[in-house]
Amino acid sequence: MAAAVVEADDEAMHVALFPFLAFGHISPFAQLARSLGAVGGVRVTFLSAAANVARVEAMLPADGTAVVAALHLPRVPGLPVGAESTAEVDADGAELLKLALDGTRPQVEVLLARLRPDVVLFDFATPWVADVARQLGARAAHFSVFTAVTSAYLTVPARRRLHHGAASCPTVDDLATAPVGFPPSSSLATVPTYQAADFTYMFTSFHGMPSAYDRVAACDKASDVLVFKTCAEMEGPYIEYIATQYDKPILVTGPLVPEPPHGELEERWATWLSSFPDNAVVFASFGSETFLPTAAATELLLGLEATGRPFVAVLNFPRSVDAEAELKKCMAPGFEERVKGRGVVHSGWVQQQHILRHRSVGCYVNHAGFSSVVEGLVAGCRLVLLPMKSDQFFNAALLARELRVGIEVARRDGDGWFGHDAVRDAVNAAVAGAGGGDDDERKWREFLTDDAVQRRFVEEFVRELRKLVL
Repeated sequence: MAAAVVEADDEAMHVALFPFLAFGHISPFAQLARSLGAVGGVRVTFLSAAANVARVEAMLPADGTAVVAALHLPRVPGLPVGAESTAEVDADGAELLKLALDGTRPQVEVLLARLRPDVVLFDFATPWVADVARQLGARAAHFSVFTAVTSAYLTVPARRRLHHGAASCPTVDDLATAPVGFPPSSSLATVPTYQAADFTYMFTSFHGMPSAYDRVAACDKASDVLVFKTCAEMEGPYIEYIATQYDKPILVTGPLVPEPPHGELEERWATWLSSFPDNAVVFASFGSETFLPTAAATELLLGLEATGRPFVAVLNFPRSVDAEAELKKCMAPGFEERVKGRGVVHSGWVQQQHILRHRSVGCYVNHAGFSSVVEGLVAGCRLVLLPMKSDQFFNAALLARELRVGIEVARRDGDGWFGHDAVRDAVNAAVAGAGGGDDDERKWREFLTDDAVQRRFVEEFVRELRKLVL
């Protein structure tokens, strides 16, 4: 946390970044920090809980353009001692982390008063940061790590309809339909019941706190500018719709493509994968914080078996449970014996980018987390999309139906159930080139791997930020 380094270059624009305490949020903020450092003329202070500092530092550029400032979370009843990210807690603990973050306001006020950043980019959970920034003469920007289509459908002001002159919480029926003015060309004018039911979380209060929607709305209202991790090439209609909803600038950073992985793939994985032909292996992984119910995981594994292809399936579980025991529950009787030699089921961290780039891996079954999808596209994998919650549903629809770069696993409208046959069929269709096929996949792969294009997005973003602070 070398404050002297942060304050060394008086000519550089100073940007403070303050994400929510989930690595699905921290990672895009860190990607932005690296991109800002690469274009030059910007220095970054990254705020996070003390327990996350070492991991965050490893994600930032090593040239001193970005440093981490540690925050000490106050004790919150019900939140496990030492828990400082959502990776260490259950769903209720994730809500309590928002309370803990609210309790850091005095520390943030002192820290920002000392550092005097020009701009503060903050996440959905802490709308009060805008007030702190404004008191110091800094610009405040709500940085959404979600796709624009997610925000356009769920969090714009038009989403909360007025009943008898007062705003009310949307019902499942309300949430099954896009808000007024939503792009008519969209494939998401309506969504299945199971997805709409999942979206009610956004409007639910926990522990007497504002709902996620209310926090987002407060962030958007208090900010000088709204920032999205996307680009017009991928989400133009949704960005334009969002702009009609707010009387303030809308900026985009580009998709913030992850950098290529460093080092080599672990020998045990490299040896196993190398025993198969090019593009033969199906890799299934759902990130570190998307957990499939046992029955769903069983169907996934049976579906992978039914493809007849070699596969690696990574299934993770909350830290509060015995992962090995849970993994056993997911395997149908006789499964391990039947797939011996061609199927591996694993729980825990793996070198995902290395695996995706291995010559034998040709298909990637995933939860439609946007960063994961980009990693798969860049690696040249065919995509099978099996979203499990919130923004993942929108990402899957955007990718498969509009950008035409993946196959969605078929599900029941009412409850979202999918069977092993749906997994098998989606994998076979993806491998056969259904959906957009080679042309669309090649188009977006070239777009995402064009360093000059991606750099221009960030350079333009920095130019627009500078206009705000002048």
